[in-house]
Parts: sequence; C-alpha cells; structure tokens
Amino acid sequence: MLTNKIEMRHLRTLRALRETGTLQDAAERVCLTQSALSHQIKNLEDRIGCSVLSRRSRPIQFTNAGNRLLELADEVVPLVRNAMIDVARLATGATGRLNLAVECHSCFDWLLPALSAYREEWTDVDLDVSSGFHFQPLPALTRGDLDLVITSDPVDNLELVYEPLFRYEARLGIATSHPLTKIKRKYIEPEDLVDETLVTYPIEHERLDIFKFFLDPAGVEPVTTRHCELTTMIIHVVANGRGVACFPNWVLEEYMEKNYLTTKSLGKNGIWSTLYAAVRKDRAHLSYLQSFFEVARSTCFQTLSGIRPVSEGVSN
Repeated sequence: MLTNKIEMRHLRTLRALRETGTLQDAAERVCLTQSALSHQIKNLEDRIGCSVLSRRSRPIQFTNAGNRLLELADEVVPLVRNAMIDVARLATGATGRLNLAVECHSCFDWLLPALSAYREEWTDVDLDVSSGFHFQPLPALTRGDLDLVITSDPVDNLELVYEPLFRYEARLGIATSHPLTKIKRKYIEPEDLVDETLVTYPIEHERLDIFKFFLDPAGVEPVTTRHCELTTMIIHVVANGRGVACFPNWVLEEYMEKNYLTTKSLGKNGIWSTLYAAVRKDRAHLSYLQSFFEVARSTCFQTLSGIRPVSEGVSN
C-alpha cells in the first residue's frame, strides 16, 4: 500500500520545494545537502512508482502525482505538528513563561510575526518582550530574570546554551550620492571610513560587528561616532548623507528597493555572523522553548532576504 511507502520527511520536502522553487533552497529549508534531497525525491519516486517532479522545467513543476501528494502534505504535516505540540504540553505542562529580550535591535521586523505565530500555538505561555539599550540581557538570563535572549554576540557561560537561528551579512549602508559609492570595488576597506561619521545604536563598540570584526582588527576609528536608538532615525541620517551605518543585510534590503541608500560589503569576503537564541541550559529541553526555535527559524526564512542556514559556515 502507498501509505506504507510515504514518510513525513517526503511530505515536508515536497512542501519545501513548492515554497522555495529550487532544489538548493529547499535543501537549505529542510537542512539537507542538495544531493541528499535529490536522493530523497528519487527514493520517494521509486517507492510510489512514478515521478513527482518535472525534471526539465524551471522553476520546479510538479506532476499530477506530485500535486496530489502536496494536497496530502498540506493536510497531514500541520496535523502532525499540532499533535506533537499537544503531546509536548501533556508531557511537560501547557503553561510556562517566555520573557525574552533582543540584543540585535534591528530584529523586530521578523520577531513580531514570529511571536504572532508562536502565540497561536502556545496560547497558555505567558509571553513578554523586554527591550532597551541600558541593561545587559545575557547576565539577566543567567540570573533567571529572562528566559530567552536573541543575540549575535555569545559569551562563554556554562549555564547558557546558544541555539543558532541563521547567518547574516553585516553590510555598510550609505547614501546613493555618497562619495564611497564612487569606489569601483563592491566592498570597502577599514581605511575608507577614517573620515566618516559612523551612526550606531548606543551600545558598547565591542558588541557591534563593524567594530569587532572590521575596524578594531585594523586599528581604525571613524572620525565621529553618532548614536541613535531607532533604526528608522539611523536610516534617515544615512539617506541624507550625514553618516554611514552598519546593519544586517535584510534590514537594508527594504531601503535599497526604495532607492534611499545603497550598500557595500565590509571587506572582500564580507562580515558574516550568526544570530542565536540563548536560553539557560537547565531549561533548553522545554517543549515551548524548542517550539520557539522552530517557529523563529521558519519565520526568518519566509520573511528575510539574504540570510543563510547555519550549516553553510561558522560565524566570524
């Protein structure tokens, strides 16, 4: 019987292929190599005795059999996921507290839809978000004042574990008329910023990618550093040619599309970092925290441009 030949991994892969449109992107979505994903599709086709994809079409097109299995996947995958959440609630309790803070202050664009999706699944979890530039979230997490911290700057702490979410490139945003746009290369060197005003959030230099991975190793300081607390205000200053700023690539994408600014990589190979969800080690096993990791990753890859799976490399 066909029901004995189709596995959940096949259904999840078919959904990933439909959502991404390419074998490479689908492989990243389900955390496989492209070769392993191709073998999995071939395995499914061998089991059912027919093709599920049209190999000659670009983008991917599904056969009639593939479309029918997609209908099945759309019914079954959510049912299984919801059932596993219910089982987890029965095993560990349906209630809990998730008080989180964000060290990456440009993360709210994707965090809000992730939290909305999470609330739908975990209605009995008391969810709260702490923010601000004037306290240290990771020490607060260690003390138990917080339950989860979104950070790109992990510190050695035996009481904490860091769940990687995705990798991003830190890029320099500059006005479209800025003299740095005249540089023919697609990247800048640290020395290019000696005479520039760098606009940042009001946090320590050592916690900022542009200082930690780019300027400090070269012994370079911009002529002026200016602080703003709001992302939109920093973008406004940059777009008006009164400074430059470093942001994750997905933040700058929206403003590039509106022609407010342009971007360049920091160094020839760019600066790539990893964003993590930090939790206390003794609580990392809790189902509602594990579910947050899964929902956060899913939302990120649905909504953000230019990010990569952690499997593609290590952070700087």
